[in-house]
Amino acid sequence: MYGRQTECAIAAMSRLAEIYDGGKTRLSAADIADARGLPRPFVAKILSVLSQAGLVIGSRGPGGGAALARHPARIRLYDVFKLFEREDERNACPFGGGVCGAGEPCPLHHKLTTLHDALHALLHDTTFDEFRVAYRARGSRPPGKLLSSLNKKPVSPRVRRSP
Repeated sequence: MYGRQTECAIAAMSRLAEIYDGGKTRLSAADIADARGLPRPFVAKILSVLSQAGLVIGSRGPGGGAALARHPARIRLYDVFKLFEREDERNACPFGGGVCGAGEPCPLHHKLTTLHDALHALLHDTTFDEFRVAYRARGSRPPGKLLSSLNKKPVSPRVRRSP
């Protein structure tokens, strides 16, 4: 659905959202990379792009680092997505030479439009504040500290069926 740069950018932004305090606390690219299990040089490159776009503020040297440029409730996933991804506005059917919506729909038409609509809603309706809120709800523990409990085999929830 999206590439490695977008994934890294969302991971970096989500980490900065978790610790957001108005910009007082800053994290280095290494701090962010280590917290998310990402390559340090790649995170540094991504932070540069995010800074140029006005989503992140940063400073070098001792006491430097990166912070969100504004409250995470004012930054949508789409704001990051559009920096690294090209939106496909074409109406071409992915399963033939025709135009989507013209003529008989392909067998996957309804599933594809549902997927497209869900992705659009996720990107446009989700802000990075969700990461900040979740981080505080966990008692300010980064997700990496929760991995030990996630390494166990997942258990499927039981589904109650009505008689």
